[in-house]
Amino acid sequence: MSDVAERGLLARMFGAAILRAEVYEEVEADVGATGQAVGVVLVVSLVTAVQDYELGWLAVASAGVTSVSAWLLWAGTTWLIGTRLFGGTASWGELLRTLGFARTPGLLIVLAPVVGGIGFLVQAWVLAAGVIAIRQALDFGTVRAVLTALVGVLPYWFVLALVLH
Repeated sequence: MSDVAERGLLARMFGAAILRAEVYEEVEADVGATGQAVGVVLVVSLVTAVQDYELGWLAVASAGVTSVSAWLLWAGTTWLIGTRLFGGTASWGELLRTLGFARTPGLLIVLAPVVGGIGFLVQAWVLAAGVIAIRQALDFGTVRAVLTALVGVLPYWFVLALVLH
């Protein structure tokens, strides 16, 4: 698809989920996609939080705040590591957008009640999408992207572990 504006949110989410590098490049370059990335993060957090609905709406809202906070932390950490340690070139906004779309596979968590172990698969898929997002945003190779993702995801997982106990 030659015209960036032709690809809508759902097409971008699908492309991000199937790890298409050109979608991450497109999102990286489109400053207007920041709102879409926020939307992806919020929808994924809502889908995840609905499973805990019996805890009440406050828990659902808290999950949304936690998800956005963890996303901001992940983007900030990977930006620092990727640019300062590994010499990548990206703005924090570019990482926010690409890593926001990398959260798309999290929608599959709705299958948790019927598919055992899906949580682990979803986290692995999000991490793989994160590697592609980081690689494309920071404009460096896969090895540096994997190292950046692994170091950068540790604070993200720490925040989630604190909230989810």
